[in-house]
Amino acid sequence: MDGRPISFGPYRLLAAQRLLLEGDRPVRLGSRAFDILAALVERAGEVVGKEQLIARAWPQTFVEEANLKMQVSALRRALGDGHGGNRYVITVPGRGYNFVAPVRREETLRAASAPQAPSTKPHNLPFAVTRMIGRDYAVAALVTRLSSERLVTVVGAGGIGKTTVALAVAERMMASYEHGVWLVDLAPLGDPRLVASAVATVLGLEIRAEDPLPGLITALRDRRMLLLFDNCEHIIDAVATLATALLGGAPGVSILATSREPLGVAGEREYRLAPLGSPQASHGLTAGEAASFPAVQLFVERVTAIVEDFALNDANAPVAAEICRRLDGLPLAIEFAAPRVEVLGVEGLAARLDDSLQLLGARRRTTVPRHRTMQAVVDWSYGLLGEDEQEFLRSLGIFAGGFTVEAAAAVVHDVAKTNIDAIDRLADLVAKSLVAVDVSGAKPRFRLLDTTRAYALEKLTTSSERERIARRHAEYYRQLFAIAEAEAQARAAGDWMADYAQEIDNLRAALDWTFSLGGEPSVGVALTAAAVPLWIRLSLLEECRGRAKQALGALESGSTEDPRMAMRLHAALGASTSEASEMGAAFTETLDMARRLGDVVYQLRALSGLSYYHNASGRFCTAQPFAQEFHALALRGSDRNDLMFAERIMGVAEHYVGDQMTARHYLERGMAQDAVSDHGRDVGRFQDVVRFGTDLRISTRLYLARALWMQGFADQAVRMVERILGEAQATGHAASQCLFLTSAACPIAFWVGDQAAAARYTAMLIDLSRQHALPFWAAHGARFEQVLVIKAGGLDSASRRRDGQGEADRRRAGVAGDRNRAVRAELLHSRGRPTHR
Repeated sequence: MDGRPISFGPYRLLAAQRLLLEGDRPVRLGSRAFDILAALVERAGEVVGKEQLIARAWPQTFVEEANLKMQVSALRRALGDGHGGNRYVITVPGRGYNFVAPVRREETLRAASAPQAPSTKPHNLPFAVTRMIGRDYAVAALVTRLSSERLVTVVGAGGIGKTTVALAVAERMMASYEHGVWLVDLAPLGDPRLVASAVATVLGLEIRAEDPLPGLITALRDRRMLLLFDNCEHIIDAVATLATALLGGAPGVSILATSREPLGVAGEREYRLAPLGSPQASHGLTAGEAASFPAVQLFVERVTAIVEDFALNDANAPVAAEICRRLDGLPLAIEFAAPRVEVLGVEGLAARLDDSLQLLGARRRTTVPRHRTMQAVVDWSYGLLGEDEQEFLRSLGIFAGGFTVEAAAAVVHDVAKTNIDAIDRLADLVAKSLVAVDVSGAKPRFRLLDTTRAYALEKLTTSSERERIARRHAEYYRQLFAIAEAEAQARAAGDWMADYAQEIDNLRAALDWTFSLGGEPSVGVALTAAAVPLWIRLSLLEECRGRAKQALGALESGSTEDPRMAMRLHAALGASTSEASEMGAAFTETLDMARRLGDVVYQLRALSGLSYYHNASGRFCTAQPFAQEFHALALRGSDRNDLMFAERIMGVAEHYVGDQMTARHYLERGMAQDAVSDHGRDVGRFQDVVRFGTDLRISTRLYLARALWMQGFADQAVRMVERILGEAQATGHAASQCLFLTSAACPIAFWVGDQAAAARYTAMLIDLSRQHALPFWAAHGARFEQVLVIKAGGLDSASRRRDGQGEADRRRAGVAGDRNRAVRAELLHSRGRPTHR
């Protein structure tokens, strides 16, 4: 190499100075990694043999090839190889390595921007073997704080990257301290009395005294340096004492500490390090969107270092994002997970994350013991707790997806007998980074990171306490959802959802236990019935259906009969199933039971369901008597929502039998009643969704739009569809939106010949139904998609592939399958041909 600088990507290599720059910032590389880089860049575009590289990096020394692989891996990480699509070093199997990035040789050194050599200030910081990702903001914030504060503690859970961030901060601060920056790793120190001696040893000070602290303070009194105390949590009192003495007796000394809890001394500034950002669960997440999150960037970079042909694409991006999300964005957990892709693949790794404690471990022998597995990481923190704290933490493992103070106090009342006790216990665990807290809502919500929860559950099981805690957990949520069910009749949807939607994971966990061997099926039956409003409002219809069938099975096999509970569960099954025969049978059973019990509310639910079932199956005349009975029964009561729904159900019945004038009369009368009762309508609309499965205002207007078109008022129908669209989306209720798209938006767009609008509405229907796992509506979307293909001139291979998915949807949607006659009518309408009942 002739000494001229060589540029590639954002880097400049100055071989004579043994310096690699990224912009104007030196990149820290080990000497052997630097030699390998120089050898590859010298022959960029050529294959350099393994023996040549070993001879360059280890002259006259025999080393195993594994050492070369390790150094190349470190080089790739330092360069960000594979990040953002950039590739620098590729492996040529059986031969060696090739530097593939374009290189530019500069004619002379640029005098105006001559690079500065790395700081010559004394230090003992290790070379970074991996590139730091997603922590630039944290490092910059900590540098700013250290410029004005003398004691800053980086606090966070085990494996969150505290040491990595602290080392980056210390490196950037080198020039600010005349006497250097010094790392003191306290993790191996078991005796707190040796903390001062450990600092003296790192600094090369000989202090011969029984108590070395005064001598240490004297030696540092006139020094200007930064001390990095790493891993303080297990000897935190001793570190706090030392920090206090240094702050008071050595004014030129600053301290940067890392710990799983703050030191708790005067003058300390705490910086709580958050996990790396991960994408939220999203339908259709693209590779570009996923790659903007640092957790995914880290995962991809670490996988690419091992599996060279791995690339993030639109197909695997959602799975990669799920892995990062389930690992809570913990860098260490992601580092452990990435190598498993080589054997399991991305999807296989995602499927195995339930065994995360056993799965996530390090391959590097140099890894410190407490960081060799995620189990060891959590074990380290757990071992620092007292017995009561350990019992409290492992009991919290029963909660899934978060919990409130009240829930913790109710379930773990052996250790926390009151809410105040629970608050104190939780505050301690939050301080120790074992429990995360979200204070953005009306009341704080707590959760364990998934790896911590897996550990806590394992400890809970081995302590023989799990069944007792699980029973309390299930009973607490049975009571909570009984309250939720009652409140659904009186509260606005937004407020109600804010309180209860976040408990869906605890609901699932409680039901899994109640119906398991050794569980309490009676609690599960009651909890299932009480949770129906939540499933319906979230459009989790398949889940509601499965749970209702499970509870009915338990009820039928029980020793006592409960006809009212059976009625409620049959109604839930009818409202959630997509199987035609199951829907008809469930609502018929509900109606029979409601009549015997004299329950008007459930009679109305069943009549509405049977009317819908027969209309959806194309039996319009059969549906009409159920609508008429609903109307008559509602008129005998005084509930305004029932009266509005009665007008709507009669309008729908008349619409389907072909009397559009009478249909408009009923539908417009329902709209008029709705207009004069806007006060409290949000509450009423929530009740409509819970009782009848759809938003009354949306469903009334969509059938009015259909009636307008059939009467020849096409422009009015189109304008009404456009108005309804925004209102349907604003409800946030997927099933109501799908009903509108299927029954009004798509058909009317076809009928008026607006293919662009039909395609747009069809795409919305398909995306929404698949995102929310609604096969009944997905089947309709698949049919509309085929109509679009037919109108475009035929079936190409792409449409046949799409039809494969549509056929799968249709097989899962029995009611839609029974509706062929109705769908044929829609298609005939779209071609302008009349149909007959």
